[in-house]
Amino acid sequence: SKRFDQDISAVLAAFRFRVRRGRVTEARIACGGMAAVPKRARETERAVAGLRLRDPASWSAAADALAEDFSPIDDHRASAGYRMRVARSLLLKALAEVAGRPTAETRITGFREPGGGSPHRSRGRGRAVPASREARCVHRTP
Repeated sequence: SKRFDQDISAVLAAFRFRVRRGRVTEARIACGGMAAVPKRARETERAVAGLRLRDPASWSAAADALAEDFSPIDDHRASAGYRMRVARSLLLKALAEVAGRPTAETRITGFREPGGGSPHRSRGRGRAVPASREARCVHRTP
């Protein structure tokens, strides 16, 4: 299908973590909308490698490395500050999920757990409800 003017995401991220005994041993992170073309976040990968999943307090310092990898721009889709906050939040959310936090707590609706269902359905009861009633916020950004 043809794209329309606003048919491009402001920020996207992809993550792959190898975990052994509760510690991230290897990380692959790529972001789109943070540079001229999608690219790997190599400094952030190095910062994430070695993190203990049971120590969420250490994750924020690793997410700070995104500023070493990217200098996003302001445009009509999003400001540079917004892009950086979203990229940080996506990284922290991915780490939370890898650490075992249920996706029902990190996403608008949890599609990975049994009974996650559609964002427009109540949990397994088949009754339509507004998606906003099921929405949950994990990381608040200022």
